Amino acid sequence: MSNRSPAATESAAAMRTRLVTTIAVLRSELAKVRRAGRTIGLVPTMGALHAGHLSLAQSSCVECDFTVATIFVNPAQFGPHDDFQRYPRTLDSDLAALASVGVDLVFAPEVLEVYRPEHATYIEMRGPAEPLEGRFRPGHFRGVATVVLKLFNLIQPDRAYFGQKDYQQSLVIRRMVVDLDLPIEIRVCPIVREPDGLAMSSRNAYLTAHEHAQALVLHRSLRRAAEMVAAGERDAKTVLAEIHELFAEVPEVRLQYFVLTDPETLEEVERVDRKTLAAVAAVVGTTRLIDNLVIGP
Repeated sequence: MSNRSPAATESAAAMRTRLVTTIAVLRSELAKVRRAGRTIGLVPTMGALHAGHLSLAQSSCVECDFTVATIFVNPAQFGPHDDFQRYPRTLDSDLAALASVGVDLVFAPEVLEVYRPEHATYIEMRGPAEPLEGRFRPGHFRGVATVVLKLFNLIQPDRAYFGQKDYQQSLVIRRMVVDLDLPIEIRVCPIVREPDGLAMSSRNAYLTAHEHAQALVLHRSLRRAAEMVAAGERDAKTVLAEIHELFAEVPEVRLQYFVLTDPETLEEVERVDRKTLAAVAAVVGTTRLIDNLVIGP
């Protein structure tokens, strides 16, 4: 499925953000940047950009000489019941937003440019890819790791920028970089939230006004866990019991998991006596949302 419109190339050119759609042109453009000795930052996205994505791009533009953003709705990370076909594709507005923060080049390939018909190589991840999202979305991180490694190989960035909202994804990517000895610094930037606390996500666009209000229980649950720990509660079961009661008050939100885990291994903890990741996933209407917060004494 194409996510481009005829006006996209013209609008990108007008704003001096170069739009590239093929690997050959991408490599040619970046070869010039490397010859000039400039550092390259990479911001991988699936488009439908919001302020969270733009905060990553802004960080890259500040810290690197040349910033590449990618827009690619990656079919390999969607399961059979996921929303690949209806995932929002808004390339024109995405290009305008990226240009407004100073992104130099946008790589927005078609699916067949990334996965040729004979494509047969995928990255299998264990460890941090197995719990949480790994259980609820089998094969998801196989697709994520594969496309990110391809982008790393194509762009060869000095730094790559990811958001903390997808905490487990950033952990998986950091593990892949270490395991495969990739010379790339992974930067994980803070979650950007709506004024009411809902973590920004491209999927928030699916929510009705009522569902949006119901979805606020995700952020409330994380804050409540943090408050309990800050007040001296250390027993994970006690914290989790109260969180489940909180979700029971909002039956329209179907909780998939709320866990307290080690932030590096994602192993669930019995006591919150050190830095701990509180992570939550729930379905609101037909929309699946995730959020997290690092808590602890």
